[in-house]
Formats: sequence, structure tokens, C-alpha cells
Amino acid sequence: MQNPMIDNLVQFMHVEKLYSYFPGMNEALMAQLLGLDGASYRAIKGRFDANARAAAQELLADPAFAARVDQLPFRAGDTVVGIGDSFTDDLQSWLEIVRHLLDLRRPHDAVRIVNEGLSAHTSAMVLRRFVPMLLAQKPNWIICFLGGNDVTRIGAEPNKPQVSLEETTKNLEALRRIAATQTKGEWIWMTLPTFVEERAAVYPPFTMGQSYWRNADVLPIGEYIRAQPELVVDIQSVFGLPANPDFLGPDGVHPSLAGQKAIARALVERLTQ
Repeated sequence: MQNPMIDNLVQFMHVEKLYSYFPGMNEALMAQLLGLDGASYRAIKGRFDANARAAAQELLADPAFAARVDQLPFRAGDTVVGIGDSFTDDLQSWLEIVRHLLDLRRPHDAVRIVNEGLSAHTSAMVLRRFVPMLLAQKPNWIICFLGGNDVTRIGAEPNKPQVSLEETTKNLEALRRIAATQTKGEWIWMTLPTFVEERAAVYPPFTMGQSYWRNADVLPIGEYIRAQPELVVDIQSVFGLPANPDFLGPDGVHPSLAGQKAIARALVERLTQ
């Protein structure tokens, strides 16, 4: 029998990324932390991976889109890193769908997809870990999809975002500057999706923790990103305002599988314009 809480933890929370340097950090320990045996843990992960692969197959059923995947500028052997929060860390995220698109369509190119999404992380927290990651992964491409936790408001009114708009933009500027000095990788921005605020306002885990999200907080980050000189994938225009409810999950904040598929499509289409 499936346990929705455990499934959610497996889908979004990946402690092995945070503490990969611990000598005892392995799959068996991850399963044990969740109260699972190894086979059950692998089965849950496998379901999400199958969802991502099915989404990729659905996208590739369109011959025009499949041709775009062939035209993606990633070269054979390239390393593509996605930095972000739970929107990326999700086991069926846009980046995992892209991984399957390339595996299904261009397996011989051996493009390496590295998912550096970290659930519950703000731009400041990602900045703290950024240099070691760059030195370890040596990316040819960096896709930045950050800010969803920056705009989280905690507690009853009056409240504030966890990270101010000014600080978020400074953190994003620092990430871009560091990447330019530490790598020769191409930088790609993605604006954050919009939210279904009414759904988020009544989602039990959010109400319990008094966590709130407002489109008024996330839209200015999109404005900042759209003003940058590098290539921008405008996910806010894909999700719309008000947000397409089919593109958000039950909590109104995290993209549904349909939303993740829309993000992957938008990325491929923008990179092949």
C-alpha cells in the first residue's frame, strides 16, 4: 500500500545530495531513514522515474518537437547542470524529463545531466554550496531555476519573504558572476512559475506551518531575470497569470507532472529557436 507522505519525501527530499561526503551515505541508509527496505525505496523512486520517462515519450510523439531535441545545442559528452529548489529536485522534474528526452533521442551523445536541485533551498543557500559544485561537475551548461523558497512567507500577517527581492537579485548576480569566473559554461535563466494562491492557502501542510506564497512576490524576480543578457526561458509566460491550475499540484506551488512537462517543452523550444 502506498503512503503519500513517504512517497512525497522520496520524490522531493534527497539527503544524499546534501551530505554526499558522509562515508555512510548510501541507498540503504536513505531507505532506512524513511522506514523502508531497499526494494520498496527503489520501487517508489522507479515510479517517479517512469512518470518522467512517459512524459518525455509523450513529448517525442510530436515529430516537430522530436526534431527540436535533435537540434539542442548540447554537444556529445557535455555536462548540463540544473540548479534550483524542489521544482528541480523533484524526481519527475523538467530536468529529469530532459534527461529522458536525450536518452531516448540522442543516447550516443552521452550528454550528462546533473540535477543539483535542492528542496527547501533559497538562493542564498545554493550560493553557499555553489563553488564546490562547479569545481566538481565542470559544467558546459548551467540552467538556473531559483527563488521559489526566497518568496516563501512564514507566519501570520504581517510577514515577509524569507529572502528580500533585493537580496535575491544580488544572490542571482553572484551565482552568475561566479559561474563566469570558475567555468566556461553557457548560462541559461528560467523564470519561476506562477502559483495558485487559493490552493496554497488551504493546503494542510502549508497551513500547519503558516507558509504562504504570493504571485506578487515572484513576478518581480521574473522581471529581473527577463532583463538579463543571457538566454531566458520565461516559465511565467507558460504558466500564466492567473496560473493554469492544471500545471500546479495539490499544493498550488509545486508544478504537477503536466506543469513539469510544460517547463521541459518550453526549455527545448527556447534553446532551438
